[in-house]
Amino acid sequence: MEKRKVTILGSGHVGSHVALALAYEGVADEIVLVDKVEGKADGQALDASDAMSYMNHAVKVRGGDYSDVEDSQVVVCAIGMARKPGQDRVDMLDDSIVMCDELLDSLAPYKIPGILVSITNPCDVIADYLRRGLHLPANRVMGTGTSLDTARLRRVISEMTGESRTSVQGYVMGEHGESSVIPYSLIRVGGRSFDSFGLSREDVLEQVRQGGWIVVAGKLCTEFGIGRAAAEMVECILRDEKKVLPASVLLDGQYGESGVQVGVPCVIGANGVEQIVVDNITDEELALFKHSCDVVRGNVQIALGKSKRGVK
Repeated sequence: MEKRKVTILGSGHVGSHVALALAYEGVADEIVLVDKVEGKADGQALDASDAMSYMNHAVKVRGGDYSDVEDSQVVVCAIGMARKPGQDRVDMLDDSIVMCDELLDSLAPYKIPGILVSITNPCDVIADYLRRGLHLPANRVMGTGTSLDTARLRRVISEMTGESRTSVQGYVMGEHGESSVIPYSLIRVGGRSFDSFGLSREDVLEQVRQGGWIVVAGKLCTEFGIGRAAAEMVECILRDEKKVLPASVLLDGQYGESGVQVGVPCVIGANGVEQIVVDNITDEELALFKHSCDVVRGNVQIALGKSKRGVK
């Protein structure tokens, strides 16, 4: 049987929580942590490996190096600095591009045959940047994008309605950031439409967008939610689940947009992004989505202008 291997680049708050979530699920046979800080990946891996002594399945968790990407089904990019209180995700762009250029240099000798899942903020821009820099096909690169926003959407609606989160169907689209869009027309809660509950759209959007700010202000980082969201994507790939999840992917005509990497619902399986789901959203929602795409396009051009490696 083929060994299911995941390599996680970056062993900080988020990378370590992705590793732990995958280890607890038992979906991977081997999880490798890599970090440019000497000893950090080994320490995180050993800590996670100790936790596996109380699980009923065996998963090997270890520290490694960049060459581990060559036989990994999935590579997760979790490099970057934690967002500071009051700092927008786009404010992180300068530091993230510097780190991504360093990462691309480190990965240059190796081939990535598997799927790349990128978490680094600003998520949509960095997923696009890594896809270009690594010269990978679009279906093999996805950002976590609006997956965390969607988790917050389900939490908020569940809290407001008293319905189980599992009964909330819907997702956030566009940028993982301030221009994100909630297609309320697609939301169903226990089979009922969003509007049938009499909730304020503005209140829901505000709470979803503010979720990250509140977490960062309280604990100086986000880690649990995004770690689990990324792990969910990895599980879909390793298990070939064909599950529909929101992810930041390159559009090619869907929703009337092309050449921009943003959050949309996708079928995710062993081949990565196997299909982009196009739902019938309202004209107003589509206009907001197009605005969000333009915001991401502008930030991508800024990122490319900062590249020291000539990424195009």
